[in-house]
Amino acid sequence: MAETLKKRSEIPENLKWDLSLIYENDDAMYRDLEKVVKMADEIEREFKGHLNTADAICKCMDQLAEFQCTVSWIGEYTMLAVSVDYTDAKALKRDEKVSNEYRKAISKLSFIEGEIGEADAKVIEEAIEKTAIAKNYLRDILRAQPHRLSPETEFVLSTLDDTLNASYGLYEQTKLADMKFRDFEVDGKKYPLGYSLFEDNYEYEKNTAVRRAAFDAFSAKLRDYMYTTAAEYQMCVKQEKHMADLRHFDNVFDYLLFSQKVTREMYDRQIDLIMEKLSVHMRKYAKLLQRTNHLDKMTYADLKIALDPEYDPHVTIEQSKEYILEGLSILGEDYGEMLKEAYEKRWVDFAQNEGKSTGGFCASPYQKGSFILLSWNERMSDVFTLAHELGHAGHFQLCGQNQSYFDAEVSSYVVEAPSTMNELLMAEYLKEKNADDKRFRRWVLSAQISNTYYHNFVTHLLEAAYQREVYKLIDQGEAVPAETLNEIYRGVLEKFWGDAVELTDGCELTWMRQPHYYMGLYSYCYSASLTIATEVAQRIRKEGQAVDDWKKTLMAGGTVTPAEFAKMAGVDVTTDRALCDTIDYIGSIIDEIEQLTDELEA
Repeated sequence: MAETLKKRSEIPENLKWDLSLIYENDDAMYRDLEKVVKMADEIEREFKGHLNTADAICKCMDQLAEFQCTVSWIGEYTMLAVSVDYTDAKALKRDEKVSNEYRKAISKLSFIEGEIGEADAKVIEEAIEKTAIAKNYLRDILRAQPHRLSPETEFVLSTLDDTLNASYGLYEQTKLADMKFRDFEVDGKKYPLGYSLFEDNYEYEKNTAVRRAAFDAFSAKLRDYMYTTAAEYQMCVKQEKHMADLRHFDNVFDYLLFSQKVTREMYDRQIDLIMEKLSVHMRKYAKLLQRTNHLDKMTYADLKIALDPEYDPHVTIEQSKEYILEGLSILGEDYGEMLKEAYEKRWVDFAQNEGKSTGGFCASPYQKGSFILLSWNERMSDVFTLAHELGHAGHFQLCGQNQSYFDAEVSSYVVEAPSTMNELLMAEYLKEKNADDKRFRRWVLSAQISNTYYHNFVTHLLEAAYQREVYKLIDQGEAVPAETLNEIYRGVLEKFWGDAVELTDGCELTWMRQPHYYMGLYSYCYSASLTIATEVAQRIRKEGQAVDDWKKTLMAGGTVTPAEFAKMAGVDVTTDRALCDTIDYIGSIIDEIEQLTDELEA
């Protein structure tokens, strides 16, 4: 049974991440805050009105890189403290106060891109030739020239940035601080309920009566906040539409895809092919879940359960270290040293506590290591989650070692490729480690489907299909109230699952649970990245050179477009082939699971 969550103050230090890797203490952070405020004044004094020569632009870039890097450290330090406990009023107040200060400094420097953007193209091209750290940053300014507004307007937008993008913070507060869940009861027994308790425990609960009752109780509480959450989301998408119009994009999709350097064709292909071709395989998997769990019917509340409910390998945090180091050893000694450092220097926040963000993420301040948030439940699936987040950590360590601050950021289209690659490598390692154990092999294969591919190719892909319909309405000037959002989401689920899954009341509220909708067109990127990872993983199994190619690809950072990134790794994402191959591979895993099930039952 799930336990009531502890307060953050009750969590042992060894289960928490160590933010002193960014700043030794608050005083050090505040000293840097004073520094960036002064830097903004100095940069403004020296360069405002003078960014019309290549030399001035290059000199400004050197100072801007230091400024932005320091701001990112400050922002991560205060934000990460909030992410582990949204009930911590002191951390929330500090984050708000500090972010207000550095945003003022950022807004002072909004003139930089505006002035460079208004400079003669030959001047910018000369600066690109001369600068050692900002070639792609300047190329992006050139690319964005048709969409740039006047310096005065850019300054106003920069000043209002935190207000214009307040919807995500409001959503997180509603979800993690305001929602208070009551216990629910099954057969006279009470069970505690909370956001992370539901998503980390009850969705996987073996007891069908408890699992379905938890879903009903959880959905009832979501419904209480349905209109508030819909208002927060509508605020977000309307703001994006306004920005698309202001910057003279034809539609909100082009605006949101512009920074990703992705074509509309690549975006639509990812959604359309998966909705059409993967749904057949996943309906078959849903029926397998019903069969092995002896369910009277397959409902939406049952989709996260284990294929083999009596076989659930448990893993301690200490044991996970051995799995991680051995499973990812194929990536080389230098990569292995990074993995050891993650454990030894407490990059990971394993704790389960009140107010902590749900799910998992990896924040990687430039050249400051990484900070991984997850909730450890002692399941083997947690090992896959940790390997995933360490994939991000390894990627950005390689970026930080090989690229300037400006070039360390990559397109969201490929950002999940290194993380999902690690999941695939872990699965191959586990299958080889227990090659003769059919039951364990079936567990690993089902973990690939239920964790790696379900999470990235189903959960996030259905989000993306839903999100696309919302933006179509927004582009047409229509409103998207809660009832409309419910209708759209339920329609997407009906199209994907057909009659293989009974859609439990409350399934339509799933749109309320994901933060990705506040991050532009991000949800579809999971499947796009995993398509690349799947193809590269197949190469690594067959070609020794593939590992070196992959690490060189990761080192490239933001110096390449998504299509170029994939090409460096030996994958073509400009056609249907890679995606169709990946869908076929998923189908082959499900076919093998069915075959092993037949053999084990016989």
